[in-house]
Parts: sequence; C-alpha cells; structure tokens
Amino acid sequence: MQSLKDEYHLPMITNRIRSILRSFSIAALLLFGMTAFPVMAQDAMTSVPQTWQMLDYLATDYAGAVKDGAVISTSEYAEMREFTATARSRIAALQPTAATPLLLKQADTLVISVEAKAPPAQVATQAHALADALLQAYPVPTAPEHAPDLARGAMLYQNQCAACHGVTGHGDGPAGLQLSPRPVNFTDQTRADQRSALSLYEVISQGVEGTPMASYAQQLSSDDRWALAYYVGSLAYAKEAVAGADTWQHDTAARAQIADLKELSRARVAQLTPTLGAERARTIVGYVRAHPDVIQQQALAGIPLARARLAASLTAYRAGAKTQATQLALSAYLDGVEPVEPQLNARDGALRAQLETAMGAYRSALSGNTPMASVVKQADAVDGLLVRAQEVTADAAGDAAAIFLGAFTILVREGLEALLVVVALLAFLRKAARPEALRYVHAGWSLALVAGGITWAIASYAISISGAGRELTEGLSSLFAAFVLLGVGLWMHQKSIGGRWQAYLKEKMAAALNRRSAWFLFGLAFISVYREVFESILFYAALWNDGQEVWLLGGIAAGAAVLGLIAWVLLRTSRRLPIGTFFSASSALIAVLAIVLTGKGIAALQEAGWVAVGVAPVPHIELLGIYPTWQSLLAQLTILVLLAVGFVFNIRRGRQPSASATTTKEVLPDAE
Repeated sequence: MQSLKDEYHLPMITNRIRSILRSFSIAALLLFGMTAFPVMAQDAMTSVPQTWQMLDYLATDYAGAVKDGAVISTSEYAEMREFTATARSRIAALQPTAATPLLLKQADTLVISVEAKAPPAQVATQAHALADALLQAYPVPTAPEHAPDLARGAMLYQNQCAACHGVTGHGDGPAGLQLSPRPVNFTDQTRADQRSALSLYEVISQGVEGTPMASYAQQLSSDDRWALAYYVGSLAYAKEAVAGADTWQHDTAARAQIADLKELSRARVAQLTPTLGAERARTIVGYVRAHPDVIQQQALAGIPLARARLAASLTAYRAGAKTQATQLALSAYLDGVEPVEPQLNARDGALRAQLETAMGAYRSALSGNTPMASVVKQADAVDGLLVRAQEVTADAAGDAAAIFLGAFTILVREGLEALLVVVALLAFLRKAARPEALRYVHAGWSLALVAGGITWAIASYAISISGAGRELTEGLSSLFAAFVLLGVGLWMHQKSIGGRWQAYLKEKMAAALNRRSAWFLFGLAFISVYREVFESILFYAALWNDGQEVWLLGGIAAGAAVLGLIAWVLLRTSRRLPIGTFFSASSALIAVLAIVLTGKGIAALQEAGWVAVGVAPVPHIELLGIYPTWQSLLAQLTILVLLAVGFVFNIRRGRQPSASATTTKEVLPDAE
C-alpha cells in the first residue's frame, strides 16, 4: 500500500509546487498587464492626482504652520494634519500594487512627523518623496504633450487670475485683497522653490479645497492649463529667465538635470539645489520654464546624458544628498545608456555588459557609507567606459553589417530560451499522446507574439515605456518563469525514475491534463515567449530608427530561420527518444533554464534599481544567465540547491519498490 500511495501521490514539495503552478496561467497574464502597461481603475485616475496635490501642498505650506517645533498657526496646522491623514487613507484605498506596503510606510512616517511638529525641511522632503513614489506606482500624465505656449499663458493669466493674484503675480489683485486666505504671491522665491510646474497645473485643475481657489478643469483645456502653469511658475524667476540662456548652453551639469518635458514639469529648485546650488538651480529652472521649447531642441540624450548625470550624482553625493545621487546614477543608466543599448550591443556586447555591472556597482556604493575617494574612483571608471561606449555608438547608426548582425543576434539569443521551453512542452504532450492539449501551448506562444506587436505599437505611437518599466517587466517575468520551471523540472525528474512515468501515463494523464492544467501550459508558454519578445521588440524599435530597415528585417528573418531549424531538430530528436530518457533529458534542460532565467531576472531588477549590485569575481556569460554579481549568483545557487535536494529526494523515492509501476509495465510492455 505504501508503494502504491507513493506512486500516485507526488512528494510533498513537488505536490505543493504543482498545485501553485496550476493557478499561475492567469497570473502570467496579470503580470504582463501590470508591469508592461499599468492599467488603473478610473477612480485612481482622479484620486492619484488629488493625493499628489495634497502632498505637494503640504510640503510647501507646512512651514507656515510649524516653526522650531511649535505651532505658529493653529488653523494651518490643523489643515496639515488633515491632509496627511487624508493622503494616507487615499493611498490605502487605491488598487494594491507591489509598491503599496512601502507607500503606506512612507505615509505613516509622514503622519508621525507632522504629529511631532518636525522641522519643515524634514516634512517637505518626506512629502515630496511620497508624492514621487506615488506617481511611480500609479503612473498618470505629468507633462504636456508639447512645449507650452507661455504667450498664451500670459494672456490667460491676465484674463483669469490677475483680479485675485495681481497683474504681476504679487497676490495683490483688487478682488484678492478681500479674500481670506489671501491669494498666493507667485513672485515669492522661497515658496516658488518648492513648487513645480506640475504642482501649479494640479492646483489649476483641481482647485484647493477650503480656499477661494476653484478648479478650472471645465473652463480651460489641458494645453491652456499647462500654458498657465508654466507662465505662473516663471514669475518668481523673471531675472533668471533672461540671464539663463548662457547657463543652459554651456553648463552641462545643469542641463543634465532636465532632459525632457516630463522632468521639466516635475523639476523644483529645492530638488536641484543639493546638486547645483540655489543660484544655479534657480537660473536653470527659471530659464527653461520660460523657454520650454529648448528642451526638445538642445536637451542632452544618450551617452552624453549618462555622463552628465553621472557627474551630477557625484556632486550630489559630495553634498550629502545620497538619495538624489542614487536617483541620478540610476537615471544615467535607464535614461542615458539603455536607449542606445541596441547599437552598443550590436557593436560591442562585452562593453555593454561591463558597463551595466560597473554602473550597478557604482549605485550600490552611493547607497552605502562608501568613502568619497572610493566613490570618485568608481565614477571615473564608469565615465571611462561611457567614453568608450560613446565612441562605439557614434558611428553605429547606418552601419548595415552591424544592424544585420545585431538583429540576428538579438533574436537568436533572446528566442532560444523561449524556444526550448515551448519545444519541451510540445514534445511532452506528443509523448503523452495528448494532441488535444497542443492547441493551448500554440495559443500561448502565438498570443505572446501578438502581445509583442501590441507592445511595439504602444511603445512607438502611444506611450514611452520607461527603462525602469522595461527592466521590471523582464525581471519579474523571468523570475516567474524560473519558479514555474523549477516545479516542472522536479516533477519531470520524478517521473523519469523507477518507471513512474508509466504509471503516470496510464493513471494520471486524464487528471493532470484537465482544463486547469491546460491553461497552466498556456500561461507558461505565454510568459516564456512574451518576456523575450518584450525585450527584443524594444531593441528593434530602437534599431529601426537607424535608417537600415532592410538589413534589420534581413537579420530578423535569418534569426527566425535559425530558430525554426533548431525547433525542427529538437522535435524530431525528441520523437525518437524513449519516454524515460525523454523525461530525464527534459528535466535536466528545464532545470538549466530555471537557473538561467533566475540570473537574468535578478540582473534586470538590478538594472531597474530594485536590487543592489555587489561585484563578484566571475566571468559574464549571458547565454547561461551568469552575471558577475553576488546577488544573481546567490539566487542561482538557491535554485540549484532546491533542484539538487528535489532530485536526491526523487531518486531515494524511486529506489522503493513500486507495485503500480510493475503492474503498468505488464499492461504496457512496449511503452518504451
């Protein structure tokens, strides 16, 4: 009885994994939706901007309520307490995401600070940090689609705002003198330093509850509200707007702070002061707000942007602003290096890998209490690699051979892992004589290709998928696939021992390949293929702009042909293998893929800034998912240990007599 029980019931660890895995087909689609294209409920689309506005207002006005640990305005302080409590409850009511626990922790910290009457600088820093994290977790539009028209903004101001805020923005308009509280003085630099153009846009759009400031969302279009926000935001920096042209033209470190309209709309003088100093920050913000069109004409991009932000991060670290230094270093990679990775990878893949590791190690150094001399040494090393990368990519555009080889290499490298998973699934179903389940696997990988096409369309025409979003999608989907393959590998290995595959085929196939398991196969095929398609399609979108479309398509076609040939060879070979040997080979292959994907998943999360980087003295072998970082190696070692324990457990169980296996052998003598 015991051997019969062992035969028809999986070992505890494998059984647990299988029960979890069968429910993950839907999770695969959810993962795709949440990481690649976040979709928020309609209430979040309004709640997030309102909550962000509360936090921004708190950061600016808290100084008018508390000073030196004492309340100086009872009504203002009561409003600050109300805003923190409301913001916290609004965040808790949003659709949960992976960032929700951290958001709530930050919100609780802010509530405690306000209750303790903490210094205004501390509260402002915490409120802005929470506001930024909120927008990262729940992306909403934070910038105009094109440079705002400040002449239009000036006209709107005189028509809509001057009566209260005054003709020159001093808060002394005839109607405003009768209001309580009095209208804001837009020329007050101390207050303006805490405000961004986005802050002003949200105030114009949402109004301010409890004040005479009403919402203009119905009266003014979005373009008009942005024009008005930019104009109002420039009033405190009138002199800087005139004198800032030279700084913008020649101060690379200052230009590195603002690369596009999104960053300009969220830029605050107080945020840039640790890196640039108050005077330079006011000059650059004042000039670019008054002339937003220069962003699209003269902003840094690519490797020059990466080098400038690397230098800015070092300056911020010297000033003691570790958080800002780390953010600038992360931006140097995501906004500067990653957009040119396809060109760099096509010309010098080893340099690209070396640069990724070095920049990750530099970010980790910034996060710790690393001595200044060591940080400077690492920054110099990274900058040297960036100089080499700039030289390599300078003439990469238009190089037909590089484009062809790049397109070919990307498809073969990224597609091989997905191909192996899909082929293993197809071969297994054919060996098991279950052709009706093949359509689920084919539907999975086919839908993944369609989803890849949608990704390309969205990335090209609808939204810009950020570097962080891309790395998170790759990292999380890789780890998900690795977890699934871990369970599948252990299960297949168990069935390859002691004839258990025969009992499985005879007694368990009908139950194992029910509708729920078929959808599991669909989910595994989808996520395995989509994670590769997602990365490849964004690479191709970047290479498409190099003017060598024919060579790019030729490289893709050649890569597809090679993958097709590999698939044909693998499927034919698998048909000739005895079932026991097939299960053994498949379990080994899938175990290797689980280890590879684990390494790649951790590496992607490191590039997104989610996981620290500790450099390890090992070679970089991307094909095997081996990266020279302790974090990725330890994660792979963990998977390897789990596999080893599972395999040993299976082997020991396989040595026990199996009555059911013997019975099955008699019934199916020609199974092998």
